[in-house]
Amino acid sequence: MENRKKVAFYTLGCKLNFSETSTIARNFQEEGFDRVDFEEVADMYVINTCSVTENADKQFKQIVKKAMRLNDKAFIAAIGCYAQLKPEELADVDGVDLVLGATEKFKITDYINDLSKNDMGEVHSCEIEEADFYVGSYSIGDRTRAFLKVQDGCDYKCTYCTIPLARGISRSDTMENVLKNAKEISEQGIKEIVLTGVNIGDYGKGEFGNKKHEHTFYELVQNLDQVEGIERLRISSIEPNLLKNETIEFVSQSRTFVPHFHIPLQSGSNDILKKMKRRYLREVYTERVAKIREVMPHACIGVDVIVGFPGETDEHFLETYHFLNELDVSYLHVFTYSERDNTEAAEMDGIVPGNVRAKRSKMLRGLSVKKRRAFYESQLGTNRTVLFEGENKEGYIHGFTENYVKVKTPWNPELVNTLHEINLTRIDEDGSVRMEFMNVK
Repeated sequence: MENRKKVAFYTLGCKLNFSETSTIARNFQEEGFDRVDFEEVADMYVINTCSVTENADKQFKQIVKKAMRLNDKAFIAAIGCYAQLKPEELADVDGVDLVLGATEKFKITDYINDLSKNDMGEVHSCEIEEADFYVGSYSIGDRTRAFLKVQDGCDYKCTYCTIPLARGISRSDTMENVLKNAKEISEQGIKEIVLTGVNIGDYGKGEFGNKKHEHTFYELVQNLDQVEGIERLRISSIEPNLLKNETIEFVSQSRTFVPHFHIPLQSGSNDILKKMKRRYLREVYTERVAKIREVMPHACIGVDVIVGFPGETDEHFLETYHFLNELDVSYLHVFTYSERDNTEAAEMDGIVPGNVRAKRSKMLRGLSVKKRRAFYESQLGTNRTVLFEGENKEGYIHGFTENYVKVKTPWNPELVNTLHEINLTRIDEDGSVRMEFMNVK
């Protein structure tokens, strides 16, 4: 019997990339490949790239080197956002055999023949205008949580962002297919689904290149709430201008949607928001947070913020710092601005020196620690439901409550992928929360 070929995957970047890697891996398995861990010797390595951060570009070369160390004869393919934006650059990296852009990555098995190494990296990448069809995907990596892709691409023109260049126009999965995928996930015993996409609040636009909305994000949320077998649904990241009050109210009374929102802010200064071409001002953000707090006082609210954008003065930064300090949010994801080719921001005046960017980033990260601590303290003494993860970390098992408090308790393999009613008792030295069991759920 012929030896089955082995393929390994490495994913950089966001939850959306993880969901797509997972789907592409299943395609390989259907073609007769065995999936192995990236640390193992494989016949082929597939690297799903990201273009959002500076580090993702540098990481790519290190990952290729790692694959070559494991097997210098392995066939190496680069796919994803960076592969769409800079295909020639990736193809020039020593060891890379194939580079596939936005539309080609889902047909990767069509591009591979006998897995023999190429003298030069072969590039197949479309003009991004051709990325107008939709490929649904979901990830099943660890058993407790799955990422379900509902939307792809973006029609926004934020001046710092390359994602529209890397992923094309906003387009969505059909309602029918999203519900079918959600059901498939639930049938595999997975307790939590995280909805993901590039701009999920824009859901419903552009099914099969049709630009009008067939459905709204609100209708998607209502329909997913009815899928049997799912214990938890989490909205990953949603633009403040697209998070409507009706959705917030629905989540507050939902059977499965959890009280956790991640809402990009990017800057607390209206001057900078305008330069970024964001589609809201900070007053809208304040309203969204107030609405969530009104109907779900215990909700967890995460914030994305960028420091060091061109033209961000000390006054602008302090405006952001004070705005976030006073806002009732739970944690921050802080991004240090980095120039990206073919973006408006890269041409702007008022470049902020690297050391100033680093200092501002450190200040906001410190604020995030303070915010998370205050949020966790506000939850002590309350009863919550925890879903335990699958890893034994130094004798402890960790899990997350519905409102995203990280808890820990001594390791017990029987707890993996189970839900339990608990009482939050105290904050541990590592920042996670200790708990006591209530009733088994």
